[in-house]
Amino acid sequence: MFLKGLDELDQKIVELLIKNARMSYSDIGEQVGISRVAVKSRISALEEKGVIEGYTTIVNPQKISGALSCYFDIETEPGALERVAETLAACDMVTQVYRVTGKSRIHVHGVASGQEEMEYFIRNVVDSLEGVVSAECSIILSRIKDVKGLRL
Repeated sequence: MFLKGLDELDQKIVELLIKNARMSYSDIGEQVGISRVAVKSRISALEEKGVIEGYTTIVNPQKISGALSCYFDIETEPGALERVAETLAACDMVTQVYRVTGKSRIHVHGVASGQEEMEYFIRNVVDSLEGVVSAECSIILSRIKDVKGLRL
């Protein structure tokens, strides 16, 4: 798993926080066999190192009436990549932008309130971006596996 670079105790603490980031230091300490103070110290050290970047609420857009989640693979002209990525990152509907290897070059995840908003985004944002060679959109039908607590 992705936690192999941590010692065994920190791995256990992070695994517990991934399952429930609201778990108390005392509860974590009971499960890993150390004091609440030691847990707090270890978590603080993981935060300072940047291993733990933050804590958040995870929203499932598929449970919200009509929400639509899509992935885009976008190929750009080499000189347009940065500008296209920055433009997409500034869009409220876009949740992630990744620079990737291969023909696509940019991988984007977006969530829209419904089909009309997604179509508007494709037509008026993606299709109109200067320097885009091609864009492929895939609608997410269902979530089979989604590892929480891991920044890709």
